[in-house]
Amino acid sequence: MADYVFTLRNVRKKLGEKLVLDDVTLSFLHGAKIGVVGPNGTGKSTLFKIMAGLEQPNNGDAIKDPEATVGILLQEPPLTEGKTVLENVEEAVSVIKGKIDRFNQITEELADPDADYDTLLPEMGELQTDLDHANAWDLDSRLDQAMDALRCPPPEVLVDNLSGGERRRVALCKLLLQQPSLLLLDEPTNH
Repeated sequence: MADYVFTLRNVRKKLGEKLVLDDVTLSFLHGAKIGVVGPNGTGKSTLFKIMAGLEQPNNGDAIKDPEATVGILLQEPPLTEGKTVLENVEEAVSVIKGKIDRFNQITEELADPDADYDTLLPEMGELQTDLDHANAWDLDSRLDQAMDALRCPPPEVLVDNLSGGERRRVALCKLLLQQPSLLLLDEPTNH
């Protein structure tokens, strides 16, 4: 594990002709809680976008610990229109959900006496190990708890009809379920 979860070294960023960040050098320790405060237009969102890898600095270095993951809650978080609140939240755990679905599919296939046990059983064992490690067997309950804790709208509601604050709660729920090692919240109380 690197000493710092993230380091910015002599970062410079221009948006058009406007210099937004100039010679910024910062380092963030693992587990630190840091607030970035400043007037509108001073580069806070741009700084976060650089840290999340959504933008690149014009000069300088943005260095993330290779083992770290970054999650960002943007001011206007993107959600998948046409999907429900639950479907959007499930996107955060799609890899785990896919493994659960495959595990269940193998279980059904093993009921067939002609099943290829030599192939299916090792795959099932790997999936079970992954799912045990991710504590995934109670995934539906964890999703319900997370949505309830953040007071998300009802699971069956389409996200197209949500207010700005409701959209941010759904996006935050997704982000927290992904468990990034570096969590960036851009204007978290804006709505």
